[in-house]
Amino acid sequence: MNMVIRIIGIVLVLFALLGLIKPDFLRGIMMFFKKGNRIYIPALIRFALAVVFFLGARESGHFWVIFVFGILFLLSGLLIIILGPKKIGSILDWYLKQPVLFLRFLTLVAAAFGIVIIIFA
Repeated sequence: MNMVIRIIGIVLVLFALLGLIKPDFLRGIMMFFKKGNRIYIPALIRFALAVVFFLGARESGHFWVIFVFGILFLLSGLLIIILGPKKIGSILDWYLKQPVLFLRFLTLVAAAFGIVIIIFA
């Protein structure tokens, strides 16, 4: 399971690097999920990631680090469902209006999370 968690970390870093190089890619993803009820897709993905991290935490030498990431994925998935498409859509609109430098900073934060996951998995 640790290998699966490391792969998730690698995918997160690669996704962040892609967003760093092409911020319009991130904007396109945000616009895609903003339409209709598509916002629930990331919530389901986050729930699945939470399960993987909870299961993988038992095998990890750094239980609490992996477990906390599982909690973060679970809470972020719940938050998406609680807020609903209308509120999440307005939050995405705010992100879409931000300058490219801000989006690149966010991708660096995501890359840092991915690196932490890779190191501690």
